[in-house]
Amino acid sequence: MKVTYYGHSCLLVENDGKRVIIDPFLSGNPGSGIKPEQVKVDAVLLTHGHGDHVGDALEIAKQKDCPIITIVELAAYLEKQGAKTHPMNTGGSYNFDGFTAKFTLAFHSSSVGEDGQYAGQPAGILLTMGGKTLYHAGDTALFGDMKVIGELHSIDLAALPIGDNYTMGPEDAIVAAKWINAKQVLPIHYNTFPVIKQDPYQYVSRLEEQGLSGRVLAAGDSIEV
Repeated sequence: MKVTYYGHSCLLVENDGKRVIIDPFLSGNPGSGIKPEQVKVDAVLLTHGHGDHVGDALEIAKQKDCPIITIVELAAYLEKQGAKTHPMNTGGSYNFDGFTAKFTLAFHSSSVGEDGQYAGQPAGILLTMGGKTLYHAGDTALFGDMKVIGELHSIDLAALPIGDNYTMGPEDAIVAAKWINAKQVLPIHYNTFPVIKQDPYQYVSRLEEQGLSGRVLAAGDSIEV
Protein backbone atom coordinates (compact mmCIF):
# COMPACT_ATOMS: atom_id res chain seq x y z
CA MET A 1 0.00 0.00 0.00
CA LYS A 2 1.33 3.41 -1.02
CA VAL A 3 0.02 6.48 0.82
CA THR A 4 0.60 10.01 -0.49
CA TYR A 5 -0.17 13.08 1.61
CA TYR A 6 -1.70 16.16 -0.02
CA GLY A 7 -1.90 18.46 2.96
CA HIS A 8 -4.44 18.95 5.76
CA SER A 9 -6.26 15.57 6.00
CA CYS A 10 -6.04 14.41 2.38
CA LEU A 11 -4.49 11.04 1.60
CA LEU A 12 -4.23 9.24 -1.75
CA VAL A 13 -3.99 5.49 -1.21
CA GLU A 14 -3.06 3.03 -3.94
CA ASN A 15 -2.24 -0.62 -4.41
CA ASP A 16 -2.08 -2.90 -7.44
CA GLY A 17 -3.67 -0.34 -9.77
CA LYS A 18 -6.47 0.73 -7.41
CA ARG A 19 -6.47 4.32 -6.17
CA VAL A 20 -8.72 6.08 -3.67
CA ILE A 21 -8.55 9.52 -2.14
CA ILE A 22 -9.69 10.51 1.35
CA ASP A 23 -10.93 14.03 2.21
CA PRO A 24 -9.69 15.82 -0.95
CA PHE A 25 -9.41 19.43 0.25
CA LEU A 26 -7.18 20.57 -2.62
CA SER A 27 -8.18 23.73 -4.51
CA GLY A 28 -9.08 25.49 -1.25
CA ASN A 29 -5.74 24.56 0.29
CA PRO A 30 -2.72 26.29 -1.27
CA GLY A 31 -0.48 23.77 0.48
CA SER A 32 -1.97 20.70 -1.21
CA GLY A 33 0.44 20.75 -4.15
CA ILE A 34 -2.10 19.20 -6.56
CA LYS A 35 -5.18 20.32 -8.50
CA PRO A 36 -8.45 18.35 -8.54
CA GLU A 37 -8.19 17.76 -12.29
CA GLN A 38 -4.86 15.98 -11.72
CA VAL A 39 -6.41 13.40 -9.41
CA LYS A 40 -7.04 9.95 -10.93
CA VAL A 41 -8.93 7.65 -8.59
CA ASP A 42 -11.48 4.83 -8.46
CA ALA A 43 -13.32 6.24 -5.44
CA VAL A 44 -13.50 9.19 -3.06
CA LEU A 45 -13.90 8.55 0.69
CA LEU A 46 -15.12 11.25 3.08
CA THR A 47 -14.94 11.27 6.88
CA HIS A 48 -17.52 14.05 7.37
CA GLY A 49 -19.19 17.05 5.79
CA HIS A 50 -17.04 20.04 6.68
CA GLY A 51 -15.67 22.00 3.74
CA ASP A 52 -12.01 21.32 4.57
CA HIS A 53 -12.73 17.60 4.11
CA VAL A 54 -15.39 17.39 1.40
CA GLY A 55 -13.26 19.85 -0.55
CA ASP A 56 -13.21 18.90 -4.23
CA ALA A 57 -14.97 15.56 -3.83
CA LEU A 58 -17.83 16.44 -6.19
CA GLU A 59 -15.56 17.68 -8.97
CA ILE A 60 -13.29 14.62 -8.72
CA ALA A 61 -16.15 12.14 -8.58
CA LYS A 62 -17.91 13.68 -11.59
CA GLN A 63 -14.72 13.95 -13.66
CA LYS A 64 -13.66 10.37 -12.95
CA ASP A 65 -17.20 8.91 -12.90
CA CYS A 66 -16.43 7.28 -9.56
CA PRO A 67 -18.43 6.96 -6.34
CA ILE A 68 -18.16 8.99 -3.17
CA ILE A 69 -18.17 6.61 -0.21
CA THR A 70 -19.36 8.25 2.99
CA ILE A 71 -21.94 8.41 5.78
CA VAL A 72 -25.51 8.04 4.52
CA GLU A 73 -26.76 11.59 5.19
CA LEU A 74 -23.72 13.17 3.52
CA ALA A 75 -24.02 10.71 0.64
CA ALA A 76 -27.66 11.75 0.11
CA TYR A 77 -26.66 15.42 -0.01
CA LEU A 78 -23.87 14.77 -2.53
CA GLU A 79 -26.11 12.56 -4.68
CA LYS A 80 -28.48 15.51 -5.03
CA GLN A 81 -25.49 17.47 -6.35
CA GLY A 82 -25.07 14.89 -9.12
CA ALA A 83 -22.50 12.50 -7.64
CA LYS A 84 -22.56 8.73 -7.62
CA THR A 85 -22.44 7.57 -3.99
CA HIS A 86 -22.15 4.51 -1.82
CA PRO A 87 -23.74 5.34 1.55
CA MET A 88 -22.38 3.70 4.71
CA ASN A 89 -22.57 4.19 8.45
CA THR A 90 -20.42 3.79 11.54
CA GLY A 91 -19.52 0.20 12.32
CA GLY A 92 -20.27 -0.95 8.79
CA SER A 93 -17.76 -2.33 6.32
CA TYR A 94 -17.97 -3.14 2.62
CA ASN A 95 -15.72 -5.00 0.20
CA PHE A 96 -15.23 -2.90 -2.91
CA ASP A 97 -13.24 -3.89 -5.98
CA GLY A 98 -9.65 -3.85 -4.71
CA PHE A 99 -10.23 -2.49 -1.20
CA THR A 100 -12.36 -2.70 1.93
CA ALA A 101 -13.69 0.31 3.84
CA LYS A 102 -15.01 0.29 7.39
CA PHE A 103 -16.37 3.40 9.09
CA THR A 104 -15.53 3.91 12.77
CA LEU A 105 -16.62 6.31 15.46
CA ALA A 106 -15.19 9.84 15.57
CA PHE A 107 -16.16 12.53 18.07
CA HIS A 108 -16.65 15.79 16.21
CA SER A 109 -19.50 17.47 14.31
CA SER A 110 -20.59 17.30 10.67
CA SER A 111 -22.48 19.75 8.49
CA VAL A 112 -22.42 20.64 4.82
CA GLY A 113 -23.33 23.57 2.57
CA GLU A 114 -23.77 27.26 3.29
CA ASP A 115 -26.78 26.63 5.52
CA GLY A 116 -24.93 24.10 7.68
CA GLN A 117 -27.17 21.15 6.79
CA TYR A 118 -26.77 18.15 9.10
CA ALA A 119 -24.43 15.67 7.42
CA GLY A 120 -24.75 12.66 9.70
CA GLN A 121 -22.29 11.12 12.12
CA PRO A 122 -18.63 12.10 11.63
CA ALA A 123 -16.41 9.06 11.17
CA GLY A 124 -12.99 7.59 10.93
CA ILE A 125 -12.12 5.14 8.17
CA LEU A 126 -10.32 1.81 8.22
CA LEU A 127 -9.12 1.25 4.67
CA THR A 128 -7.60 -2.12 3.76
CA MET A 129 -5.70 -2.68 0.51
CA GLY A 130 -3.34 -5.48 -0.38
CA GLY A 131 -3.44 -6.89 3.12
CA LYS A 132 -2.43 -3.57 4.73
CA THR A 133 -4.71 -1.34 6.82
CA LEU A 134 -4.76 2.45 7.11
CA TYR A 135 -6.74 4.06 9.92
CA HIS A 136 -7.72 7.63 9.00
CA ALA A 137 -9.16 8.99 12.24
CA GLY A 138 -10.91 11.92 10.57
CA ASP A 139 -11.55 14.96 12.74
CA THR A 140 -11.91 13.68 16.26
CA ALA A 141 -11.33 14.15 19.94
CA LEU A 142 -9.54 11.48 21.91
CA PHE A 143 -12.03 8.79 22.93
CA GLY A 144 -11.74 5.53 24.84
CA ASP A 145 -12.93 3.25 22.04
CA MET A 146 -9.73 3.98 20.15
CA LYS A 147 -8.39 1.19 22.36
CA VAL A 148 -11.01 -1.14 20.90
CA ILE A 149 -10.13 -0.10 17.34
CA GLY A 150 -6.51 -0.97 18.10
CA GLU A 151 -7.44 -4.28 19.71
CA LEU A 152 -9.71 -5.43 16.90
CA HIS A 153 -7.57 -4.38 13.93
CA SER A 154 -3.93 -4.70 12.96
CA ILE A 155 -3.21 -1.15 11.81
CA ASP A 156 -0.17 -0.51 9.65
CA LEU A 157 -0.53 3.28 9.47
CA ALA A 158 -2.67 5.63 11.58
CA ALA A 159 -3.31 9.17 10.32
CA LEU A 160 -4.13 11.23 13.40
CA PRO A 161 -5.13 14.90 13.65
CA ILE A 162 -2.83 16.98 15.87
CA GLY A 163 -4.00 20.54 15.17
CA ASP A 164 -5.93 21.12 18.42
CA ASN A 165 -8.79 23.68 18.64
CA TYR A 166 -11.10 21.70 16.28
CA THR A 167 -9.66 18.23 17.01
CA MET A 168 -7.37 16.60 19.52
CA GLY A 169 -3.99 18.25 19.91
CA PRO A 170 -0.54 16.66 20.14
CA GLU A 171 -0.88 15.57 23.78
CA ASP A 172 -4.08 13.65 23.18
CA ALA A 173 -2.81 12.37 19.83
CA ILE A 174 0.12 10.73 21.62
CA VAL A 175 -2.33 8.89 23.87
CA ALA A 176 -4.38 7.94 20.79
CA ALA A 177 -1.28 6.53 19.10
CA LYS A 178 -0.57 4.34 22.14
CA TRP A 179 -4.14 3.03 22.24
CA ILE A 180 -4.34 2.35 18.50
CA ASN A 181 -0.96 0.60 18.52
CA ALA A 182 -0.31 1.23 14.83
CA LYS A 183 2.99 0.23 13.32
CA GLN A 184 3.46 3.83 12.18
CA VAL A 185 1.72 7.17 12.81
CA LEU A 186 1.23 10.05 10.38
CA PRO A 187 0.23 13.47 11.79
CA ILE A 188 -2.49 15.28 9.81
CA HIS A 189 -4.84 18.27 10.16
CA TYR A 190 -2.29 20.88 11.22
CA ASN A 191 -0.83 24.21 9.96
CA THR A 192 -3.49 24.75 7.27
CA PHE A 193 -4.92 27.65 9.32
CA PRO A 194 -3.22 29.76 12.04
CA VAL A 195 -5.51 28.35 14.75
CA ILE A 196 -4.22 24.78 14.16
CA LYS A 197 -0.52 25.59 13.91
CA GLN A 198 1.62 22.78 15.33
CA ASP A 199 5.12 21.33 14.99
CA PRO A 200 4.69 17.84 13.49
CA TYR A 201 8.37 17.02 13.94
CA GLN A 202 8.13 17.67 17.66
CA TYR A 203 5.06 15.41 17.76
CA VAL A 204 6.91 12.58 16.01
CA SER A 205 9.91 13.07 18.30
CA ARG A 206 7.63 12.68 21.32
CA LEU A 207 6.10 9.56 19.79
CA GLU A 208 9.56 8.06 19.44
CA GLU A 209 10.27 8.85 23.11
CA GLN A 210 7.27 6.62 23.87
CA GLY A 211 8.66 3.81 21.72
CA LEU A 212 6.29 4.56 18.84
CA SER A 213 7.13 5.19 15.20
CA GLY A 214 5.99 8.34 13.37
CA ARG A 215 6.60 10.03 10.06
CA VAL A 216 6.06 13.57 8.81
CA LEU A 217 5.17 13.93 5.13
CA ALA A 218 5.27 17.14 3.11
CA ALA A 219 2.53 17.61 0.51
CA GLY A 220 3.21 15.21 -2.35
CA ASP A 221 5.42 12.89 -0.31
CA SER A 222 4.58 9.18 -0.03
CA ILE A 223 5.12 6.30 2.33
CA GLU A 224 4.96 2.56 1.63
CA VAL A 225 3.34 0.40 4.29
